[in-house]
This record gives sequence, C-alpha cells and structure tokens, in this order.
Amino acid sequence: MTPRTQPYHHGNLRAELVDTAVELARSAGPDGVVLREVARRTGVSHNAAYRHFEDRAALLSEVSDRAMGDLERAMEERIAAVTIEDPTARATAQLRETGRAYVDFAIREPGLFAVAFTSTTGAEGHEPTRAGQAPPAGPYAVLNRVLDDLVAVGALPPARRAGADVACWAAVHGYAELHLHGPLREVPAGLRDQALEAVLDVVHRGLLSQGRVTDDQTG
Repeated sequence: MTPRTQPYHHGNLRAELVDTAVELARSAGPDGVVLREVARRTGVSHNAAYRHFEDRAALLSEVSDRAMGDLERAMEERIAAVTIEDPTARATAQLRETGRAYVDFAIREPGLFAVAFTSTTGAEGHEPTRAGQAPPAGPYAVLNRVLDDLVAVGALPPARRAGADVACWAAVHGYAELHLHGPLREVPAGLRDQALEAVLDVVHRGLLSQGRVTDDQTG
C-alpha cells in the first residue's frame, strides 16, 4: 500500500491507526506494533502518524488498552452466562468462568494477550486492592468484583479476601503463559482444558474450603 501524501480525509486518523495497530498486534504481538508500518498500512505518511502518537510506546499503550478491554468483555460475557439461582453456587461458578474466560482469551488471541501486559501505562490499576481503596479498572476489576460477591454470599471468609485477587490472577495467568510460551505449548486442547479445571479446583479449595485458614488464625 502506498502512503498517502495528501491530508487524511476520513476524519478520525487516530482511531484508524489504533485499529491497524490492533490487527498487527493480533498477528505478531507487541513486536508487530511499529509506528511506521502502522502508518504505511493505514495509508498515511509516518509524519502524519507522529502527529497523533509521539512514539511507539504511546501507540502500544493504546493497543494495550484495547486488548484489556477485549479481555474484560470476554470475562463479563462468561460471567453473565451463569444463570444458577442459588447465590453461593452462582458466585462460585462465576469465579470459575472468570478463570476460564481469561485463559480462553489468552489462547485465542495470543498477540493481543501479550500486548495487554506490555504497556506500563495505568499499571497502578493492577495493584492488589486494599481496604478503602477504589476498585481497579479493567479485567482486574472484574475479578475483584467476583471475589467481593463471594464474600457477600458467605462463601469466602473476609480474612481470605486480602490477596485473593493476586493469587487467582497468578494462577490463571501463569497457566496461560505455560501454554503460550512454556513447556505446555504442544498440549492438545482437550487436555489443556482438563488441566485448567484442575487449576481452578486448587484455587477453589484454597479460597473456599472450610477449616484450612480461619479468621482467628489470620487475625
């Protein structure tokens, strides 16, 4: 595609650049997001692109936000599909669906998944929650809401709530990375899903089983 030498006429070049960058990230991960290549594929000069993004890091941050948004929606859709009436059973099932959605997205969109955690912009939104602190945004907020719902229905003891978000996140993120870039890359999909259920079982037992950690013991 030959870069345009005339002013861009579509009226929303910034959005077009981000859309193009997202497609490059989808196929090639963070390394695919190169500002000059994004400009070329969009049909504008690289100088036009630099008027919207001062450097590659700025564009990568936008793509990261888009990827995080896609991951968040994937999690929300799986959670919303849980229609169990019993509050405790529903909250418990939603926790599992949160983990499944996270891993499914990573496997389905490895490029975007990698870019989602490339940018450091807004990293403060992914810190562990503390008492009195506003909830974070994005996928992490979804996980925290699910955990808070478990506390609200009495399934998760309040003493176990602190740090539960990091433990759950680490479990599914690590599992996804083992399949994307680690020794589990060649594991068939069926075995991968079966092993994921085992991971989610461990998370469930660690957080929700009775008698292992009590409020008195952690107080």
